[in-house]
Amino acid sequence: QVQLVESGGGLVQAGGSLRLSCAASGRTFDNSAMGWFRQAPGKEREYVATISWSGTDRYYANSVKGRFTISRDNAKTTVYLQMNSLKPEDTAVYYCAARFRGISYYYYEYDYWGQGTQVTVSS
Repeated sequence: QVQLVESGGGLVQAGGSLRLSCAASGRTFDNSAMGWFRQAPGKEREYVATISWSGTDRYYANSVKGRFTISRDNAKTTVYLQMNSLKPEDTAVYYCAARFRGISYYYYEYDYWGQGTQVTVSS
């Protein structure tokens, strides 16, 4: 089992920044690929970014590329999402997820999920 706890969400003005954290515990963290997803009201869960177990490979959705950065610290068993130049359309609940296989862009291929953290970007 893996437990994931997100933090760092909040209310920010357009153009601002937030850094989300996802603290993991339980099964070995550094064997897992990690992903960030988001879900806005009335919409499906959407892929945001993913990172390999080593941190070497990182991929982003086109909508956030160049603005968001995913990273991880295996010593701290934590994954981060640095979000810059935020836009109102980034407003959503953000979830981190783990899978003990390679990187995936599909939420249904992840095994473990956090409870989510709300990000609200005002215009």
